[in-house]
Amino acid sequence: MNSIFNKTLVILFIMGSLQSFGQASQLKSMLEIFSLETGERKVIYEEMGHFEAPNWSKDGNSLILNQNGLLYRIKTDGSSKEQIDTGSAVKCNNDHGISPDGTMLAISNNDPIEGVTSGTSRIYTLPIEGGIPKLVTPKYPSYWHGWSPESDAVVYTASRDNNFDIYRISIHGGNEERLTNSAGLDDGPEYSPDGSYIYYNSMQSGSMEIWRMKANGSEKEQLTNDAYSNWFAHPSPDGKYFVFISYLEDQGDRHPPLKDVALRLYDLNTKEIKTLCFFTGGQGTINVPSWSPDSKHFAFVSYNNK
Repeated sequence: MNSIFNKTLVILFIMGSLQSFGQASQLKSMLEIFSLETGERKVIYEEMGHFEAPNWSKDGNSLILNQNGLLYRIKTDGSSKEQIDTGSAVKCNNDHGISPDGTMLAISNNDPIEGVTSGTSRIYTLPIEGGIPKLVTPKYPSYWHGWSPESDAVVYTASRDNNFDIYRISIHGGNEERLTNSAGLDDGPEYSPDGSYIYYNSMQSGSMEIWRMKANGSEKEQLTNDAYSNWFAHPSPDGKYFVFISYLEDQGDRHPPLKDVALRLYDLNTKEIKTLCFFTGGQGTINVPSWSPDSKHFAFVSYNNK
């Protein structure tokens, strides 16, 4: 198979893998919070089943995650779980997030499109409390990953002409703007808090590493270079760090579930990388922004399939 995997095929593989795990054993998903001050992990909610990708609310009181095509809101003390109304979008994947102004959700939904059996993800926005989704990206597949600081545009990875690159589009409509154009997979774009940079992961150097570029797509710069597969850089709200996930064994351009992974912290001042913790995870662990508003904590999902 070509070394550059089609993301749609990867997603189908992952879905099949998780279904197999569910049939062969009991998969436990654990929603955890990591404290930068103490270096400790705390499980706030766990369930026999599969959920993914927490976002932290702007008021700091709840987390949003996806499960079985739907979105749920969980209190940060794990005391309650409630479904969010996403209207006709009932096949949401793990690419979703809260606008910086706290008023909207961006979601990626695997739309039913006649004659198309896979790769139908498109991006929508809806009110933060839930409601009718509004289509943002008519083209598919498109997978949301970041909001502009002004909450008026989104950045995402999308396959156009059989290549995955990073794009931006206004939430009010118009043409999408292509920001990368490399032969390998570019994924996981997210703005810095001040809007100066977009962080992303890319195969441009031959292995999956964390990169950043100016918000206009210029001055692309590789930030990591090691033996791991590095994905999904999430800048802290205070602009001091980004947290990212590393597969301990090279995965090429794939990000499969249920692998040995680490969460690591990149200090943007010193450029030093600190390993925070190890566990079983990967796809679904930290695909989307999950920092607390005060930059002291972030949320993630770990798994146990034994």
